[in-house]
Amino acid sequence: MAWLSLKVLLVGLSFLGCLYPLVDFSFSGETRGQKPNFVIILADDMGWGDLGANWAGTKDTANLDKMAAEGMRFVDFHAAASTCSPSRAALLTGRLGLRNGVTHNFAVTSVGGLPLNETTLAEVLRGAGYVTGMIGKWHLGHHGSHHPSFRGEDPRGTGYLGNRGFDYYFGIPYSHDMGCTDTPGYNHPPCPACPRGDRPSRNLERDCYSDVALPLYENLNIVEQPVNLSALAQKYAEKATQFIRQASTSGRPFLLYVGLAHMHVPLTRTPLSAGPRSLRPYSAGLREMDRLVGRIKDTVDLEGKNNTFLWFTGDNGPWAQKCELAGSVGPFTGLWQARRGGSPAKQTTWEGGHRVPALAYWPGRVPGNVTSAALLSVLDIFPTVLALAGAPLPRGRRFDGLDVSQVLFGWAQTGHRLHGNFESRAVPPQQRGCRRGRSASDRPPGAVQGLLRH
Repeated sequence: MAWLSLKVLLVGLSFLGCLYPLVDFSFSGETRGQKPNFVIILADDMGWGDLGANWAGTKDTANLDKMAAEGMRFVDFHAAASTCSPSRAALLTGRLGLRNGVTHNFAVTSVGGLPLNETTLAEVLRGAGYVTGMIGKWHLGHHGSHHPSFRGEDPRGTGYLGNRGFDYYFGIPYSHDMGCTDTPGYNHPPCPACPRGDRPSRNLERDCYSDVALPLYENLNIVEQPVNLSALAQKYAEKATQFIRQASTSGRPFLLYVGLAHMHVPLTRTPLSAGPRSLRPYSAGLREMDRLVGRIKDTVDLEGKNNTFLWFTGDNGPWAQKCELAGSVGPFTGLWQARRGGSPAKQTTWEGGHRVPALAYWPGRVPGNVTSAALLSVLDIFPTVLALAGAPLPRGRRFDGLDVSQVLFGWAQTGHRLHGNFESRAVPPQQRGCRRGRSASDRPPGAVQGLLRH
């Protein structure tokens, strides 16, 4: 057992910041005024066809479908990458991986993370008076100053070693298949539980981790290791609702970023996903995720319905190699896969790898029961949120997204431009085209240049 204890200690030390001021849910400061609150929920490995409002065959997303009916649904919304870390880095910086330096997933053994000279959405909003919190999967570096709520001064007197911008953090440092647990969920290949006693590590199938038990952090402290996966969704829901309630009474606007564990493997079934026993594991997990999101939305409605903008989307398409444990790309299979086989989803640049579900909800501001065909991206979240908050874009940076406020409010129907042509039986002729550029009608004054510019 000594080897496991040593590894637990090492993981704990990796997040330590000596000068980190302890942060809890107690907020104080300036009055909110009219600044809106923001809740951004990012699903993991959720397919475009997993949303019932997108795909009639899906019956497991009642709360999300209700949100779509009460808000705006985007049917041509795209992640900035088809894997976890690059997509999350793009969301928080508004910049593609070739600009922000994150082009691959970070591993358990990675010592780096999102470069410290990158400015995150949380940093900008905190500077504008916001209370900022993150709950869930981080996956942008898990050592020292790369932690989402690390704040420590450089002993050489050169300023801060790191600042990701979050006042509060509760979650896991990377994907929940990247550390062993005592109660593994469904996965292909099936992964064993953490070793017990003094037994050494066992030889494992590829994609299984067991050397380090998966840790759960609150700020910089490990509060559980290994994580109890069957209770994780419930804990996320409790922490999210608690943050929203206490931030709402603090007199300050807030940002809450929620990185869900769903629908990444391993999948688990918990009381939150109560339903017919015949549900396959993926459907059960989808229902659990839907109820978690519904609980967050209910809290938003109760605490700040008319002044809180909720944005739901995904980090990339489903992990097709997981077979029946993966989601649906909907109609975006493509002729190549139909004729020759292969994955059109996660880890590819095919449509199903980056076209993701997306919903915007803000009663009284975002029109209800509207479907938008505007070509939009996760990259647009950064400039749009800052524009709505009245905060300027960081200087000296080139951004790859658009301020799409006009689309959100129903004043415009176009986002990024389409160029070129491609053939796909799944996509109507009027929607065919290569994905590049921005719409001139949506270019804000002085905005920096464009999506996928080479």
